[in-house]
Amino acid sequence: MTTTQHLQRPEGRIAFTVGGPADAPLVVLVPGMGDLRSTWRELTPALVDAGYRVAVTDLRGHGDSDTTFSTHGDVATASDVEALLEQLGGAAVLVGNSMGAGAVALVAADRPDLVAGLVLTGPFLRDPKLSRTSRAIIRGSYSVLFARLWGARVWARYYRGTLNKGRTAPWLDEHVADLRAALSDPAHLRQFRTLCRQLTHAPVEARVGDVQAPALAFVGTLDPDFTDPAAEGAWIGTAIGADVVMIDGVAHYPQHQAPEVVVPRTLAFLADLPRAEAGAFAAGLRA
Repeated sequence: MTTTQHLQRPEGRIAFTVGGPADAPLVVLVPGMGDLRSTWRELTPALVDAGYRVAVTDLRGHGDSDTTFSTHGDVATASDVEALLEQLGGAAVLVGNSMGAGAVALVAADRPDLVAGLVLTGPFLRDPKLSRTSRAIIRGSYSVLFARLWGARVWARYYRGTLNKGRTAPWLDEHVADLRAALSDPAHLRQFRTLCRQLTHAPVEARVGDVQAPALAFVGTLDPDFTDPAAEGAWIGTAIGADVVMIDGVAHYPQHQAPEVVVPRTLAFLADLPRAEAGAFAAGLRA
């Protein structure tokens, strides 16, 4: 069993695990809002078996991370990922879901020396197009939706139903039970509410032109977070030069709704990375 480790940050600790050979090329996986690092349970062992060193993080205030943070969102998460890369030593391929995808794209824009490639699932690289009034109403509603008495139940139901529309993983009910149990803790729920109120992907959209790393993106045709998933996929492909894979019958979590697509395509992407990309990662591939 992999032991949970912690990365010390100014306001608390970020939980992560590391598996695979210590001298192998590094892959870092980042979950999305309201999720746990176990969302990557299909991809993680496949990467380790393929010979990679794999680090999987929890977000601030989520899972085994501390619940002492006052700042959340894409920029904060990107800073945590950068710190983790510095601690683990060397460049990496970064894998992110939802807001985690936005965060790793920011890392690629800020620190191209640390990023050999990007793999994004259900990626948020910009905010949905809403009026300022609609956005304010939605943010204001989070205090009610995720109130202490029912917040964990509301998120679990939304995650299980709307965000996993279409195909579902055989272990989804177990995962949702873990999410609900985590958010039943008042401190975790409070951090989640704060994240919801603070979250914006505007800083990511402002930097997409600076992302030069090779990128692979998976977008579900049923993803409820996009008015037109196909159009969003096309924009992502243009914005960061990503190879975009549209997956039918899948919503916001391609990594566990369609692992039969995501896992082999990700492994092929890693194997095909130009050896000139991010020297430390390339050196690990050659070893």
